[in-house]
Amino acid sequence: MTTLYVNPQTGSDSAVGSQSAPFKTIARAIARTASGTTIHLSPGTYSAASGEKFPLEIPSGVKVIGNETNKGRGILIQGSGKFVSPTAASQNITILLATNSQLRGVTVTNLDSRGTGVWIESTSPTVANCTFTLCKGEGVFVAGNANPAILDNIFVENSAAGVIAAGTAKGAIRRNIFQKTGFGISLQAQSAPLIADNQILENRSGIVLAGESQPILRNNRIEKNTEDGLTAVDKSLPDIGTAQDLGGNIFQNNGELDLQNSTGVKISAVGNQLNPSRVKGLFDLGNVTTATPTPGGLKFSDISTHWAKDFIDRLAKMNIVSGFPNGTFQPYEIVTRAQYAAVLAKAFELVPRREATVFKDVAADFWAKGAIDQANRAGFLVGYPDSTFRPEQNLTRVQAIVSLVNGLQLAGGNPNSLSVYVDRAQIPSFATDEIATATERKIVVNYPAREKLSPAHDITRGEISALIYQTLVATKRAEPINSPYIV
Repeated sequence: MTTLYVNPQTGSDSAVGSQSAPFKTIARAIARTASGTTIHLSPGTYSAASGEKFPLEIPSGVKVIGNETNKGRGILIQGSGKFVSPTAASQNITILLATNSQLRGVTVTNLDSRGTGVWIESTSPTVANCTFTLCKGEGVFVAGNANPAILDNIFVENSAAGVIAAGTAKGAIRRNIFQKTGFGISLQAQSAPLIADNQILENRSGIVLAGESQPILRNNRIEKNTEDGLTAVDKSLPDIGTAQDLGGNIFQNNGELDLQNSTGVKISAVGNQLNPSRVKGLFDLGNVTTATPTPGGLKFSDISTHWAKDFIDRLAKMNIVSGFPNGTFQPYEIVTRAQYAAVLAKAFELVPRREATVFKDVAADFWAKGAIDQANRAGFLVGYPDSTFRPEQNLTRVQAIVSLVNGLQLAGGNPNSLSVYVDRAQIPSFATDEIATATERKIVVNYPAREKLSPAHDITRGEISALIYQTLVATKRAEPINSPYIV
């Protein structure tokens, strides 16, 4: 088995491709491969400017590997070239995968018109632990009679879709995250993949089924999509769960409907968590149930595939966070200032450092008044110039980080550490020192893109759990967690 190395910054295509003398381009490494070769990519940008020629065609049996631990962060393959598909005509694509090839741990972007990140044409490759972002078309297109394994990837902010499958394609789409990426998954023609254990969130529509597609859906979370969670049209006939094999999917908080069937044929959707009032069309829903509490409150029914699961579980065991009566944690719910104060009171010893401020909008009998007063006196939270606290106002990510650093009196951050964030220009001037300190102490956790801080975004229950747990780690009160989203 041959191993070749590529480094776009220090490599040379006249080198031998060893670890000490790497190639400069993936294209050169491909030209030197045989089946069984592994190509290791160093951090950097692989583009036309660095000498790449697109599309990159990964031969059968060849592995291209970047950094699987962090989903390819810092290893960007960006470019586009013409590929004439025997089933879909001329296409603009970045990478073409042959049978038994593997693409692992890279970030792929195609900025060309209707550009596709990875094209799979009647082959059986593996795409794992990659990030597909900013493609003007879709992240992955599966065509012909392809049978790929698309596993553990992140699809974020692509224009058309995360994954499109057509023809008679099958294969498995498992444990991926589809977020803000056009349609999460779009199936056409007679495609029939297994779609399981995915998070499909905040897209235009979660899953759109057309043609005669017949996928199997199991244990997916389909939530907060702008239009429908799942739409079936034409003659599509998905298996969303049967009495013998329950679906286990969660549909909730989608903008229009959670499930819509426009086919005229009844679809089996037994054993899912959903609200029947948000379902339109013919479905066999079986006995619809909601999640039930788990004894001890330490396990939640809705975080099995959530990126912050480990952080949430650890905090629950420490009795710092808890769930809801139906056994859920609701990790995507936004956190208010009052809710945050309540968590602070459980997570830290709030030693008074000043007199409490009297907030005119926090009544004596307000449920979180005690926690707000404690957090305020300890220096974690302050009010506004008009003597209000605004307890029901949403907490932003930057406010949470500044609060934790100031409350624990952490210091020593170097402003240069902010260079890791692609959106550092959005960090308010008052917060630069605190963000730098939090970054150096590994308090900051960013999902889905580790290099994107999103300081002005409202923070969710999952995100605040990760930040608080990392703060406990930084202050030697908790054991470290291995997560690719810790900066």
